Amino acid sequence: MNPTKTHVLFLQTVRNPTIADLSKPMLRIAGLRIDPANSGPHLTSYAYGPYLQKIDGGQITKLELPAKVALTGLNWSPDGRFFSVMNHTSTSIELWIGETATGRVKRVEKATLNAAVGDAVEWMPDSRTLLVRLVPATRGKMPEVPATPSSPNIQESAGKAGATRTYQDMLKSPYDEQVFEFFAHSQLALVNAASGQITPLGKPAMIINQQASPDGQHILISQIHKPFSYVLPFMQFPREVEVWNRSGLVEYKVASLPLQERIPIGGVSTGARNTNWNPSEPASLYWVEALDGGNPKEKVPNRDRILTTKAPFKSEPVELAKVKERLAGQLLWSAKGNAVIMSDMELNKRWLRTMMMDPKNPSAPVKILSERNMQDRYRNPGSFLTQTLPNGQRVLAESGGYLFLEGDGASAQGDRPFLDRLDPVTGKKERLFQCDADHFETVVALLSDDGSRFLTRRESPTEVPNFFIRDAKGGMTAMTSFTDPAPQLRGISKQLVKYKRADGVDLSFTLYLPPGYKQGTRLPTVVWAYPIEFNDADTAGQIAGSTKRFTTINGYSHLFFLMEGYAILDGATIPIIGSPEVANNTYVEQLTASAKAAIDKAAEMGVTDPERVGVGGHSYGAFMTANLLAHTDLFRAGIARSGAYNRTLTPFGFQSERRTFWEAQETYLKMSPFMIANKIKEPILLIHGEADNNQGTFPIQSERMFMAIRGNGGTVRYVTLPHESHGYSAKESVEHTLFEMTSWFDKHVKNAPARSLGSN
Repeated sequence: MNPTKTHVLFLQTVRNPTIADLSKPMLRIAGLRIDPANSGPHLTSYAYGPYLQKIDGGQITKLELPAKVALTGLNWSPDGRFFSVMNHTSTSIELWIGETATGRVKRVEKATLNAAVGDAVEWMPDSRTLLVRLVPATRGKMPEVPATPSSPNIQESAGKAGATRTYQDMLKSPYDEQVFEFFAHSQLALVNAASGQITPLGKPAMIINQQASPDGQHILISQIHKPFSYVLPFMQFPREVEVWNRSGLVEYKVASLPLQERIPIGGVSTGARNTNWNPSEPASLYWVEALDGGNPKEKVPNRDRILTTKAPFKSEPVELAKVKERLAGQLLWSAKGNAVIMSDMELNKRWLRTMMMDPKNPSAPVKILSERNMQDRYRNPGSFLTQTLPNGQRVLAESGGYLFLEGDGASAQGDRPFLDRLDPVTGKKERLFQCDADHFETVVALLSDDGSRFLTRRESPTEVPNFFIRDAKGGMTAMTSFTDPAPQLRGISKQLVKYKRADGVDLSFTLYLPPGYKQGTRLPTVVWAYPIEFNDADTAGQIAGSTKRFTTINGYSHLFFLMEGYAILDGATIPIIGSPEVANNTYVEQLTASAKAAIDKAAEMGVTDPERVGVGGHSYGAFMTANLLAHTDLFRAGIARSGAYNRTLTPFGFQSERRTFWEAQETYLKMSPFMIANKIKEPILLIHGEADNNQGTFPIQSERMFMAIRGNGGTVRYVTLPHESHGYSAKESVEHTLFEMTSWFDKHVKNAPARSLGSN
């Protein structure tokens, strides 16, 4: 929706590109995946077929674009009269500017964008100029791969501890460094939206972030420089944080930050972080600094502080506030600058406080608006809504001193989203809207400042998601009329099922039954899950999600098993409960107890044949799957996609584990199914993208797991998907994954022979 709330721009996304698209050259350097042909990301979610719809009256205007486009990066001008998009071609990324009233779109000639390292386009406050990153005119050709290496590739450490997660796609050689510099260098420039005139700012630099001040006279710049790292992604390279004027000259240096190679596990960097403009003032900066050296294990009265300074940047920064725990997320400012919403979090307790302060009176007491366990969904007050000022800055949505909150409305019956109006002075709330019990309806945006009119997205198991204009008195007008894309799925039924683990912990799953299911029939069943760590049983047992959603099945979803006659226990809760420091000590015991409870409940209901149950999961869910097959006899087979199975290969922590391998060797070994691969006798299907980019889930994890099971006489199939990442996107990859999954469970679960006595 545009900032002035008059129009909505709809775009269709390319759900599954072809394997040919994925097979195009890809540079995997410094934590990035770059398309060397057009200086953009190798693969992103492209959109096409855009059209504008007027909110009042519903008038639709199609955009005048070429027949074949691949659009990303939609940006509205602050006044809502114009928008920009990037069009990805095979050789470049183009800048196009559209007019809201007419739908006319024109390309800015000679504006060749560089989107290899982050956002390349933003509007200036005047709504007539864009701040862009261009491919430098003097860049030349990409460095050629040397025919012979000029030297060994060397890394060195100077004897200081520096725990590092197992990142992928890192720099590996001096040549990689040259290539990274080639693509990371951009020319910052201003583009006149009407004339297309381009005005360069400064010299080309490795800019990773640029942000215009609210008055448009200054630009906050973050640029990285050498020395690079071969074990850390580019965001942790040394950087200069500066303020430039509109001539590209440095006005003020916020910070010179070194290579972030010594950050403690669960900690943050030292020096300025999260530097931003105060949206309520013409040109006032603020940033956060750690007071504990970035180390959560240090005992200090305050962990973070907020500093501020303003143009002309001649005076020393002023301390705005100190907070007891680590600041979480961004600060939210009021339009008048007399209120800031901020949150801090205590890491071990996962305790989140949300507070309000008056930045114009820093000595005034901070008001606590809410505090809770951050995983406590039932007590989540929601998120503050924001609005766009005429200068393009985002601030708290506010009317008559009231603020607005929208949230999931989690409850023991499932999610029922809401919209609240809050008086921050008294803490009193008024509920303006809550979804009824038969639908799932979320608030998309306010259409009036006082919250009396708003836009929602509404759906039910039988009603296609559509957008509606609502008022606080209950009036509702349909804005869209999308139709059912897959009527054959309407025969699927689903219900929320609650039960208990043997130790009394509340658990749940969503039970999906296939079309035409006959009551009392026991079906082959798929348990699909993902373990999550919790501090206590209360939050672990809370219900997440809603059974009132419109059922859709996309990509390589396990829900396709419904069309083959399986029951599915979806999202079966697998909580690992305990202090974050030691919860994983009982990971295996809690995992197996939760899985047994789910199967027992489904069997008790008469829908599951307990002798024909398969288990599956993706990523940490794949890790879970291998562990369940190794430690239990509950399942006939498993499907493990893009997983990690040997925790000694992720020695500096994984998921929510904060201890290193050397601090908790027994736990790392006990949790690793690779160590007991000889006990995995049930058939397991391993699937992995050959270009996985996720921390810790290197393809070698599945490769070695396959060899371990095979070498010990287990039944295993190992499928690797060319060019695919942690998730799979190509149409051919998706369809083949579905074929593999269905074939595997049909053979080893649905049509599994009776178990012989004494078998595992």
